[in-house]
Formats: sequence, C-alpha cells, structure tokens
Amino acid sequence: MYPENRFLFIIHVIVIFKDYELLYKGSKTGSYLTIKKKKGSVVPVAVWEVTAADEHNLDIYEGYPNFYYKKNMKIRLSETGKTVDAFVYIMHEERRLWIPTPAYVSTCKFGYTIFGFDFKYLDEAYEKSLKGVANNEK
Repeated sequence: MYPENRFLFIIHVIVIFKDYELLYKGSKTGSYLTIKKKKGSVVPVAVWEVTAADEHNLDIYEGYPNFYYKKNMKIRLSETGKTVDAFVYIMHEERRLWIPTPAYVSTCKFGYTIFGFDFKYLDEAYEKSLKGVANNEK
C-alpha cells in the first residue's frame, strides 16, 4: 500500500511550511502527526513527486478522507526557489491532541534523521500533546 518506489521520487528534501505547527493528534488507533495553522510557526517537510497510483495508495494509507483530508498548497522549494503545486494530508481539526507511543515517536525521529531535520519540532509537538491532554485541548 506504500507509494511505488517512494525513495526514488523525492524531488526536494527540505521545505519549510511557514505559519504551521506540528502536532500529535489522536484517534482510536493511536496518535499521529499532523499540521495546523499557527502564525509565526514553521514545520520542515519533504516534498515528493508522486504518480496517480502513488497518490491513490497514499490516500488509503493515510485514511483519506475520513482521518486526514488533503489540502492543495503552493510551496517554494528552498534549494531552487521554484514554486510548485503540492498537496498535504492534514488531520481533521476536531481530533484531540493525544500522546503518541514511544514506537511512533521513534519512527518519526528515524524519518527526521534521514532528512536531517531538527528533532526540536517533534519534541515541541510532544510537549504540546502532554499539555493538551492534561487540559483536554484540541
């Protein structure tokens, strides 16, 4: 169900989503990463070139449209400055902040290591989840 040859289709490694924050939100199956609009915040992301088949498989894997929805965005690639059309999966806003399992956090940190991203974004998201769960926040 993963995208075909997913590591072969990366077109750019680091892009910064401005005015978004990284969060862990929950469901019946666990707590997973998502992004949410927040002025002044940033989130590093990887950009991939995908085929229609890849996108279909990603939709299934990400639980689209029930768990995540897709948002079309124009993003600027940091290396070239070129603006490209892209989509991102965002968890539905009514989902509550939730605490991820250590195994999931480890998986996320592995991905961040591959792309050279700073763990501080994951650590901040985890701290927000701890606080959010304690205060019953969305």
